[in-house]
Amino acid sequence: ESVHFFRSVSLPPPPKTYLLCGYQSFISNYTAVISPQDPTLLIGSSLQATCSVHGDPSGATAEGLYWTLNGRRLAPELSRVLNASTLALALANLNGSRQQSGDNLVCHARDGSILAGSCLYVGLPPEKPFNISCWSKNMKDLTCRWTPGAQGETFLHTNYSLKYKLRWYGQDNTCEEYHTVGPHSCHIPKDLALFTPYEIWVEATNRLGSARSDVLTLDILDVVTTDPPPDVHVSRVGGLEDQLSVVDDVSNQTSCRLAGLKPGTVYFVQVRCNPFGIYGSKKAGIWSEWSHPTAASTPRSGEHPSRHLAILARDPQTLPPSFQAQDEGILPSGRRGTTRGPAR
Repeated sequence: ESVHFFRSVSLPPPPKTYLLCGYQSFISNYTAVISPQDPTLLIGSSLQATCSVHGDPSGATAEGLYWTLNGRRLAPELSRVLNASTLALALANLNGSRQQSGDNLVCHARDGSILAGSCLYVGLPPEKPFNISCWSKNMKDLTCRWTPGAQGETFLHTNYSLKYKLRWYGQDNTCEEYHTVGPHSCHIPKDLALFTPYEIWVEATNRLGSARSDVLTLDILDVVTTDPPPDVHVSRVGGLEDQLSVVDDVSNQTSCRLAGLKPGTVYFVQVRCNPFGIYGSKKAGIWSEWSHPTAASTPRSGEHPSRHLAILARDPQTLPPSFQAQDEGILPSGRRGTTRGPAR
């Protein structure tokens, strides 16, 4: 008798093979069968199983058999002998499977050898996915993410498929590039149409059922976003010690000024962009991520000549910007002050 993991060992076919959850084993003297084989059950269900041995009755009888679940021997009182060759097992109020590939229920001979095995799949059906959000970086692609059903954990392998189609015509399409921005996300890289709405939804399936999200309707132009400005420059300008000027000098010359800053203070400044109104879209637009923080300090009181800061975001994609500034070292207990606002 021997035990081997599937993916690490290659052996010639044994006389008798039993497939368990993650490994295979074999013996040559007996034939044993567990019934039911690989059942799927709801959490809280009960299971009645049997292990029936055929072959040399002097070598393996029901009285000498025992059960293990995930490698742990089950209490004898959970089993009973039905006849000379069959041992029954009763399990109640089952918990969710410890691994999505199923739990190992194994029937053993007296000497510990494995006679047969079965995979138990115990879990929950998926609930309706929700909170679908999508964005496009170049008006040719689309990335979407979603939240699993309220229950979340099903204890079973659950497959999520993002589907999409043109709203008024066309066939269903399935997204193929999953886990691009997290565990529940998918990226559609090309072949998307502009100026026409899409319907997008998520389907969840596992051994116990399926669920479908509500349909999200969107136009690609309404969900365009950009990368954050990659190169933000900070410099002091003017003669005001309590102000900081934020300038986007690349696209449409927008700028803003922060007032009421504290002299002699280090600030960390970040910029983000929003393509509001692109190609006539009337949607609010999607903000980019914040740029990497850039540090600068306001001059101390009486310092000459420069008394405030200018921040220049150099990015050919930059559209109307937003900003945030955090001051360092002036608040008690290591706290930071934050100032945020849109461009003006």
